[in-house]
Amino acid sequence: MARHLLSLADFSGAELAALIDRALVLKKERREGVRHRDLAGRTIALVFEKPSTRTRVSFEAAMYGLGGQVIYLSSRDTQLARNEPLKDMARVMARYVDGLVVRTFGQQIVDELARYSEVPVINALTDLHHPCQVLSDLMTVIEHKGELKQLKIAWVGDGNNMANSWIQAAARLGFALTLACPEGYEPDLDILKAARAEAERPINLVRDPIEAVAEADVINTDVWASMGQEDEQLQRLQVFRPYQINERLLAQADGRAVVLHCLPAHRDEEITEAVLEGPQSVVWDQAENKMHIHAAILADFIARK
Repeated sequence: MARHLLSLADFSGAELAALIDRALVLKKERREGVRHRDLAGRTIALVFEKPSTRTRVSFEAAMYGLGGQVIYLSSRDTQLARNEPLKDMARVMARYVDGLVVRTFGQQIVDELARYSEVPVINALTDLHHPCQVLSDLMTVIEHKGELKQLKIAWVGDGNNMANSWIQAAARLGFALTLACPEGYEPDLDILKAARAEAERPINLVRDPIEAVAEADVINTDVWASMGQEDEQLQRLQVFRPYQINERLLAQADGRAVVLHCLPAHRDEEITEAVLEGPQSVVWDQAENKMHIHAAILADFIARK
């Protein structure tokens, strides 16, 4: 039976740490000129209902780097728009390819594809979870801080799919997490409750961004209006204005704190140009690490299929 990557809660802390360790090795080896052929002869399909630049290119580069092949399918290239049942698509695609990487609007879509697929289904983003992105973010934190468990990490802004996956990561990997979200834009409360029940260190939800970043080692944010929320743009600009990551807010954190942003960034909205381009920003390492963590995921899930 294929194992799928649908959310971080599906894995133990040791399994998540092993994926990150593998990505760090792959990154080091790539820079040393080592080339792998782990997935030679294997093919994955990228099924992207939501377009993406970094996620698409990083998954494709990762797969090609392991000797495999990629078929990219946008929403125009599948029968989903014509209401083909997901279980039909999953069963047929599994006979063509060795894995499905799915970027879509609803978590129920990847869940149902996984239920019927005989090959691994990897969640490359849904409305509820963004596990691959947060794994590459965690990899970046380890590169710059050396560890996770002793850290205080702050999330500032929308309680979106990224926030949900950060909550699950905190529960599994044991670091302290404080989220500052405006009223009405909190993370999924069921995910928060489940994570708190198993967490070794606090997972706090507050309103005040200064409280969240106080003495934090890592500050993380995302756009205020994600893809599909364009009609809420003006309202969100007003609600989220106090949650901007700027130099004044950054000054409340630990002096060696690093700043993450999963990109694309809206400069001088959720993060100022000065912070994004400043010495505490590690967003370019974070962007690169998407490729290395995707390589580790593909090598692990597809190779053992």
